[in-house]
Amino acid sequence: MQLATPPSPDPRARGPQAPIADGPPNGPVLFARYAYSPNRLGLCGPDDAEALFGEATTGGDDRELRRLAQGFEGAYPYLQLIAAANGIADPLDRRVVDAYWLGSPLLDRVTPGAFADSLRERFRPRTRATAWRWLEAAPPAGGRPVHAFHVLDVFPKVGLMRGEQADGVIETMDACRVRWGRVLERIDDQLVVNVVPLRLVDGRLALAPAEVRRVSAWRGGTGFVGDVEPGDVVSVHWDWACEVLTADALRRLIEWTRAQLTVANQSL
Repeated sequence: MQLATPPSPDPRARGPQAPIADGPPNGPVLFARYAYSPNRLGLCGPDDAEALFGEATTGGDDRELRRLAQGFEGAYPYLQLIAAANGIADPLDRRVVDAYWLGSPLLDRVTPGAFADSLRERFRPRTRATAWRWLEAAPPAGGRPVHAFHVLDVFPKVGLMRGEQADGVIETMDACRVRWGRVLERIDDQLVVNVVPLRLVDGRLALAPAEVRRVSAWRGGTGFVGDVEPGDVVSVHWDWACEVLTADALRRLIEWTRAQLTVANQSL
């Protein structure tokens, strides 16, 4: 993973800090922070992005966050599947939410048979026979109910985003997957980050050399990542910074992304 050397921070570029609660967010808040950006673009979930943002930045009303989360028809069934396989009663338990967005050992407890059954129930009726043959074969080949699988395998075969077009599908997949980016500097409500993009190379999906990008992190100083410093690594979903990643979280995100790339490339 190529990363540029962070420049010295410019205090003039730092705006007001986000009023987020101390400590790691609970599961419903964490889900909302990853779900907000595609929701604000009208790609998935209920038509209530302002409520999602407000709850995700203030610590959140639990009942409201749960109501909103259940409206994400793409993500929520994965949470239910992961929770059931691990004997966890709450699909929005933080461990489950973290496993879905980033990847974790909880995914290994979802058997290929259970995952295949879930995929069949959800997607077989709307998938062409040729595409379904590949999707059905993914769980035995290592596919797991992680967001990277949904983006790299389900999305191109089923097309679940509203208004998605075949043109620019790689760019769309890259924006939709959860990426990692090392912070170089802050400019107003944006972060300049070094991110590793997805590319199609010789007919196969691959992670390309890192590129410098600007992503949104705050609205008027309010956001999800608090007081970020150059050198921190943030997760990025649809060009919005979702959380500051620990070393363990970064390792898991990279490993699970690469694993699901291997599965996806079997059907190209």
